[in-house]
Amino acid sequence: MAPQHHRPRPTRKRALIGGLGAAALTIGAITAGTMLSSASASAEWPTPGNDKPVSSTQKISGVVDGKMQRFIGEGELGDGGQDEGQPAMFELADGATLKNVVIGSPAADGIHCEGSCTLQNVWWEDVGEDAATFLGGANAKYTIEGGGARKADDKVFQHNGGGTLTIRDFAVQDFGKLYRSCGNCSEQQKRAVVVDGVEVTAPGKSLVGVNENFGDTAKLSNITIIGDSGKKIDPCVRFKGNDTGAEPEETGSGPDGKTCIYKESDISYK
Repeated sequence: MAPQHHRPRPTRKRALIGGLGAAALTIGAITAGTMLSSASASAEWPTPGNDKPVSSTQKISGVVDGKMQRFIGEGELGDGGQDEGQPAMFELADGATLKNVVIGSPAADGIHCEGSCTLQNVWWEDVGEDAATFLGGANAKYTIEGGGARKADDKVFQHNGGGTLTIRDFAVQDFGKLYRSCGNCSEQQKRAVVVDGVEVTAPGKSLVGVNENFGDTAKLSNITIIGDSGKKIDPCVRFKGNDTGAEPEETGSGPDGKTCIYKESDISYK
């Protein structure tokens, strides 16, 4: 993960479709089979197949199907802490797709996308430093389709590069922030996030954090928040970002039609 110090439709049924093959994943190879998921009123977490230890960052290109194995960090990936600067378990090349994977604990710094990428039906059981970090350029397109993450002391998705991240039909539980546009990276740029059909289960602090002074945008729709009767989880928080490494200043929260783009009716509570 690049240096950064800030820890900053009606809901659809989440179904798991396809085989739970236990075949070992060959990193970098294209394997057959899919397992898809969609959002639900109560996310059903998958039961993984075999446990597969990972001791060094695995390079991913093309399409890789993990067959619902659970990947667990060991060695340099086995610290289990929340410290910044940990290596990733998986590093995706520009255009790569990783699908049908369960990331157990320890998880190090999860997944790094070096350019555009797709993460399909990926589940984080106990988020390490971050679940995934996005590092591509201004035109990069990152897509999260299905899956879920829980036990994130701070961020789930960290956006340090440019481009647009779409999070669709995802479940998040027991977390700090679902998404954060880097608030103090040394190289800043405009970023966008689209969050649609996401199920949120308290406790949590905020769904998205964006830098209004850099032109960031966050579009939210079809969000269901469970167990937050006091509405303590902020759907969208705005910051004044910087490139000096200083702690970003929070400037506001809630829909404003420019940076945080959603209506109150886009958020439902259960």
